Amino acid sequence: MVRVVTAQTLTQAVAEHLRTLIHHGEVGPGDRLPAERELAEQLGVARISVREAIKILQQHGYVTVRRGALGGTYVTELTEPLEKWRMRMRTQAGEFDDMIDFRIALETDAARLAAIRRDRADLATLRAAIAKLGEVGSGHAAFRLADSQFHRGLARAARNVRLEAAVESVRGELFSPHDLLPYVDPVEESRRDHQQIYNAVRDGDPDAAADAMREHIERTRHQLREIVFGAGNGLSAAPPSDVMAP
Repeated sequence: MVRVVTAQTLTQAVAEHLRTLIHHGEVGPGDRLPAERELAEQLGVARISVREAIKILQQHGYVTVRRGALGGTYVTELTEPLEKWRMRMRTQAGEFDDMIDFRIALETDAARLAAIRRDRADLATLRAAIAKLGEVGSGHAAFRLADSQFHRGLARAARNVRLEAAVESVRGELFSPHDLLPYVDPVEESRRDHQQIYNAVRDGDPDAAADAMREHIERTRHQLREIVFGAGNGLSAAPPSDVMAP
């Protein structure tokens, strides 16, 4: 069946692109998005599509539009989309684990292929992302960006465009919202996990790379389940400050 591309689907695609930028930390709370004209030129779409996409993001609490000399489109604190996401995870049976399972399937294979296909430039990208993760402090957006750069670099090293796109999509949908919670970011834990994955990829060991990635995401499953479901799973709804989110 031929899928008809309409103005509505194009608008939705632009909105999803902007959401992904926000989820990955490329723009964070308080940041200003590029002007409509600039976004339209970057994405190769009409300004009306950008304008309508921004309206969608407004409706879902991602951005606010200000007028005047300092006007523009600014990213919110993301409280509303976070709460909506948590509610969806709690009320749609099985979706949480489905998404984690899907991420494991994608990213373990990406790690396996990266260990076989990576080159020196890929390894340099991964090393830079690990180093940046160790320098971000407690900034949520900086943490998300450094983390996303590692996973994006790994997916790119797999040399499969469809796999890379799928990894980006599922990470934008599942991973990003949880680290907006007011708990300490697991910078050091994530850095250690990334280093272990990198070592296996560098050494050309696909099985070790896949295993390290699976362990990394399973740890995320456990921690994220505590944050999303809280006391409903026999876990505390509000972790103490020394319990780190994934």
